[in-house]
Amino acid sequence: AEIAAKESRASGIAWHFAPMLDISRDARWGRISEGPGEDPYLASVFARARIHGLQDNDESTDTYVAACLKHYVAYGACESGRDYNTVSMAKSMLHNAYLPPFKAAVEEGAATVMASFNDLNGVPCTVNPYTLRTVLKESYGFDGFVVSDANAIKECVAHGIAENEANAAAQAIKAGLDIDMGTWIYSKELKQLVEDGTVDIAYIDEAV
Repeated sequence: AEIAAKESRASGIAWHFAPMLDISRDARWGRISEGPGEDPYLASVFARARIHGLQDNDESTDTYVAACLKHYVAYGACESGRDYNTVSMAKSMLHNAYLPPFKAAVEEGAATVMASFNDLNGVPCTVNPYTLRTVLKESYGFDGFVVSDANAIKECVAHGIAENEANAAAQAIKAGLDIDMGTWIYSKELKQLVEDGTVDIAYIDEAV
């Protein structure tokens, strides 16, 4: 991670979509080789080391790269190993197996987090206030920013949890998703949502 940070900064890149911290116990999932495996303790040690290597605990150095924890959360538990598929699990499993690497990385000082594509017990992680706000920001004390995965806010309409893009934007910003990657929905919709009273300006201030 330290070498990756040095090479990235030499090329003008200061933000990594890494480390990938997805616990996965289904070898059918095509992205299992990217992650730290199936053991939450090993994954947590891996997470801390990657954050330390990428960020070097000093934002002023030429070797610093902002880490982005992904995919938050339970992306590696997709049903039948099918990428983007639904995830259903008990909270005990979530907290004991899938969240620990993210918690460890936050404690190590990770700068950013990427919300995952999948739904968790019926609610897409893009608009999930329990995972983003209750657990990540309030319980873990994460004070960096949360970015969507590519086009994920728009996909909440396809998920069926949002009736249109404006509604998806409102749900996402309220849930604690700070940055919209790829769809421009925030830039198109949030101003009007604030003006008509659907979204409190405090959520915008928080994201900024």
